[in-house]
Amino acid sequence: MKYNCIIIALLLVFTSCSDDFLESKPKGTLSEDILKSPNGVEALCTAAYSALAGPEGSDAAFLSPTSNWIYGEVRAETAYKGGGGIGDIGEYHAFETFTGVFANNGLLDRKWYHLYISVQRANSAIRVLNAMTDEQFPLRNVRLGEMRFLRAHYYFELSRLFNKIPYFDENVPTEEHINIKNDEFTRDQILEKIASEFAAAAAVLPLTQTEKGRANKYAALAYQAKATLYRAYKQDENHNVISVDQGLMSQVVSLCDQVAQGGYDLLPDFQQLSMVEHENGIESIFSIQYSIGDGTTNGRINWSNLLNAPKGPAYNGDGFYQPSQNLVNSYKTDANGLPQLQTYNNTDLVTVQDAFQTSVDPRLDFTVGRLGIRWKNFTGGPYNESWVREPATYGYYSTKKFLVSPESPYMVKGWPWGGSALNHQIIRYADVLLWKAEALIELGREMEAVPLINRVRERAKNSKYVLAWNNAGPTDYAANYKIEPYQPGTNVNWTQDFARQALRFERKLELAMEGERFFDLVRWGIAEQVLNTEYFAQEKDVRTYLQNARFVKGRDEYFPIPQAQINFSAGLYTQNPGY
Repeated sequence: MKYNCIIIALLLVFTSCSDDFLESKPKGTLSEDILKSPNGVEALCTAAYSALAGPEGSDAAFLSPTSNWIYGEVRAETAYKGGGGIGDIGEYHAFETFTGVFANNGLLDRKWYHLYISVQRANSAIRVLNAMTDEQFPLRNVRLGEMRFLRAHYYFELSRLFNKIPYFDENVPTEEHINIKNDEFTRDQILEKIASEFAAAAAVLPLTQTEKGRANKYAALAYQAKATLYRAYKQDENHNVISVDQGLMSQVVSLCDQVAQGGYDLLPDFQQLSMVEHENGIESIFSIQYSIGDGTTNGRINWSNLLNAPKGPAYNGDGFYQPSQNLVNSYKTDANGLPQLQTYNNTDLVTVQDAFQTSVDPRLDFTVGRLGIRWKNFTGGPYNESWVREPATYGYYSTKKFLVSPESPYMVKGWPWGGSALNHQIIRYADVLLWKAEALIELGREMEAVPLINRVRERAKNSKYVLAWNNAGPTDYAANYKIEPYQPGTNVNWTQDFARQALRFERKLELAMEGERFFDLVRWGIAEQVLNTEYFAQEKDVRTYLQNARFVKGRDEYFPIPQAQINFSAGLYTQNPGY
């Protein structure tokens, strides 16, 4: 372990980037014999895995978070930036409101730069692995599969953030990087390459890995399904969805069926998703591994979420990343225990009493901290006003999801606030069920999607509900919880259009605050409608800082190409439309 740590430290220098994102000029030298030894190549592979949490390897990861909370939720209708006001990391305020997002935004350049560092780490490992024999390194093919998996993951993130990206593999000499255009390949071609990479990884990866956190065959198949699902929604040059590819949707169904053979399932209780004891359980397909008490100063915690613990006495955090009123309202259910797809946002669900005057999905209080409601297993009192840092701007909600309970032995006490050993799930089995359901609906096989969506809903129904603070017994709950499965012909008319609405809303409820919502809206082609018509038009009445927020169709689906990277390319790169 000590030897590997030394090698990794050297490799972080060896694979570091200069002022541009692509050049990889060595600032130190490593013996070729060391690199081509089992320990050396394992260290290269470990460095590529390490980049999952951010290649900078420090608490600065919150400025380019790999958990996608700022890119995938704050840019959607589900979350506010939070923190100490709109000037507290003003770049993130610009992302949230779609105002003042310019190509010279330093945090965008940072994200681009770090993702390409991550690509280069995978490429470095692949080059060395390709130069070795199976006799020299018996795990060569397995590690090649893992590195191709990781490289595809990093490119997938680049694609859905920036769209126009330079794509290269380990065979392109470093001196040629400067000549690679960022529009050489279309979005569809990039996603095809990414899906093919996952397929190639799946072909050589084992069904299971003895070490937690390593990609296996099923993880590669699942990610191939995700990339293929994105690719199925064809976009034109202005990011309009112009068609849905039926052949690709059929591939998604087949890939999800293959993943199901891996023995995955949903955890029995939704709240177990926030417990370290269950983090590598039956629902986890691929995740970023975190730890505390591992011999390092602060542990290998999720620095990407450093800002996101609430201010309250259990964490004393920075209070960023607050659920929106729109998200809270989304959890209201009707008399049949189903989502109020059309009317959920007609009134605001604010007080404890509001959640008794109507029924609500129990995932509300698993996901959101609300005034007067019990916070996990915290014994110091219910969630209250003292937990919120800037209520006048962002209201009183806090994200509850993926924070461990304050009494957990896996949480750091004090700094880093809310830091814990809890993994970040990149793909969990609920994703796979809902991807398959989505593909079936788009194929006109919407009846086959019903049991898949219902499995997700029934897990929530059968979870242990949140109790009232001064509860009088085991069924004295904190709200009027009511959730039921869809029953076509009984409680719904399950047409393809209705099924599509139900599936998209189910993803919103199940995956809330997991960094996926904005990307969903973009690939479905409904971001403008949802954000401008259904969100900003109403939310600005309760959050006045959103008065001028507006999503511009044909521009805001993707970030601008950072100006620093255009400068590096000597003008070779093409800017995204609208910037």
